[in-house]
Amino acid sequence: MNAPIPNLTHWQERCDMAAAFRWTARLGLHEAVANHFSLAVNAEGTRFLINPNGRHFSRITASSLVEIDANDPDTMARPDAPDPTAWGLHGSIHRALPHARCLMHVHSVHATVLASLAESRLPPIDQNSAMFFGRHVVDEQYGGMAFEEEGARCAALLADPKVIAMVMGNHGVLVVGRTVAEAFNRLYYFERAAETYVRALQTGRPLRVLPDAVAEKTAQEWEAYPGFAENHLRELRAILDEEGGAYAK
Repeated sequence: MNAPIPNLTHWQERCDMAAAFRWTARLGLHEAVANHFSLAVNAEGTRFLINPNGRHFSRITASSLVEIDANDPDTMARPDAPDPTAWGLHGSIHRALPHARCLMHVHSVHATVLASLAESRLPPIDQNSAMFFGRHVVDEQYGGMAFEEEGARCAALLADPKVIAMVMGNHGVLVVGRTVAEAFNRLYYFERAAETYVRALQTGRPLRVLPDAVAEKTAQEWEAYPGFAENHLRELRAILDEEGGAYAK
């Protein structure tokens, strides 16, 4: 494990974020140099780490993450200002929702296919999709790229702390977590669930949808599963460490 760089705070959180970026790229869930992850680092949720503008996910390091304040109107005048849509979407959500500690937004293939359907809700057809039963919302009012007006509207859709994912209609997906591990685990499973659903639709055969009671029971079991998300991220970091640990620099 690389030693923390002097004068950089939140080192372990930075390393967790960098590992999540790099593994997201390895899975092909990112898009070019777009898409953003952020993590609140103060109690109010307004100061947050986010990826630097124009940096590919596979090259993110712990020290390259930018710390900004959602309440600082001069943020976009900084020499290291984030992407304007990152400021618009993530800044608006962190400003409004202290419980939304970690946000991960991507245009992953299957989640975006889901977001492109007239009915974009994810039905509980398997154990993975049941994780999101009654815990995701669909934004059906896409109005253009995610500058501040779009960001504020999306924040309102995430106001209920029970919501852990938002299908952004005509756009992609955004997941919420209390930690990097929790958010990344949800991102991973949402894409897997969306892929299963899309492939099931391709068969043209009827879907085996879980009864609401079973889907809710399964979602609660996911929530109570001890240490699963933390173990997931720990193992990904261990693999990256074995490969040289460049993310933790």
